[in-house]
Amino acid sequence: MALIDTLESAWYGDGRAPWWTIPPSIFYGAVIRLRRALYRAGVLRSIVLPIPVIVIGNLSVGGTGKTPLTIAVVEELRKRGFRPGVVSRGYGGTQREPLLLRDAPDPAKVGDEPCLIHASGATVVVGRDRPAAAQLLLDAGCDVLFADDGLQHYRLARDVEICVIDGVRRFGSQQLLPAGPLREPMSRLQHVDLRVCNGGSAADGEYAMRLEGGQVVSLAGNRDQSLQAFAGQRVHAVAAIGNPQRFFDSLRSAGIAVIEHAFADHHRFVPADLDFADDLPVLMTDKDAVKCLAFALPHWWRVPVRADLPDTFYAALVERIGRVQAARRSLS
Repeated sequence: MALIDTLESAWYGDGRAPWWTIPPSIFYGAVIRLRRALYRAGVLRSIVLPIPVIVIGNLSVGGTGKTPLTIAVVEELRKRGFRPGVVSRGYGGTQREPLLLRDAPDPAKVGDEPCLIHASGATVVVGRDRPAAAQLLLDAGCDVLFADDGLQHYRLARDVEICVIDGVRRFGSQQLLPAGPLREPMSRLQHVDLRVCNGGSAADGEYAMRLEGGQVVSLAGNRDQSLQAFAGQRVHAVAAIGNPQRFFDSLRSAGIAVIEHAFADHHRFVPADLDFADDLPVLMTDKDAVKCLAFALPHWWRVPVRADLPDTFYAALVERIGRVQAARRSLS
């Protein structure tokens, strides 16, 4: 965590990246360019599915809000008569072979984010072989596929790309890993179909997204109450997400006195992690809560959020899906 904090301070602050990050950053950029060239030349082949494939990802490492966006677009498309499914690699889990999630999946096995998406009612498959995982969604009757965190995974051909941007931190130093926070060069942004800005101020060509909440739900007993009930109180805030500070800041904006407990993204919690030797309330993200249900205590609360996006975003997405479907029909 200390190294990560040092690097993030350089990426998003005024400092310079350590000198030793420059050579691997140059090498990383060369590998990215070579890999994309091999796909363009057909040396490496992408698997094309008979249904539209939409990837949701980001250019920078860390949390930008991909999971709430995935849940929101799946719910919206279901309202419009589509049968969407989600394929995920299952980061943080041990599952290697493709698996269709059913009932109450184990986050230690399939990952925290797939569990959270599945809990929203979505059809979800996890697997490291994304094309093979996608086949299970086809077999399940899905007519639109979303690849969660799939922007850099070219083996599964995509029809629409959605890039989620942290509206506050943006792209930091705009350098490639590890000298900066970028998974791909800034030029990659010009080739995505839709850009979504989570928080902050959306730039031209970006759709503004806001994460809205206001309620908290107990992990033990499923009781709910207003987040404002904790205003003026001291609480332990727990976050094992890509950008924990966003969660802590959201609680402070509600007038809550936060004691921060940041863990590495996808951290596997054990009871000792949350033993703070007092009876203060413990507030955590939905993503973290799915990993703590088995040993939850009555004073532990999750803070759900919902992604709010303009109708123009959904209209643009549905229009693109319609174009892909029409093209598929013309070839059949």
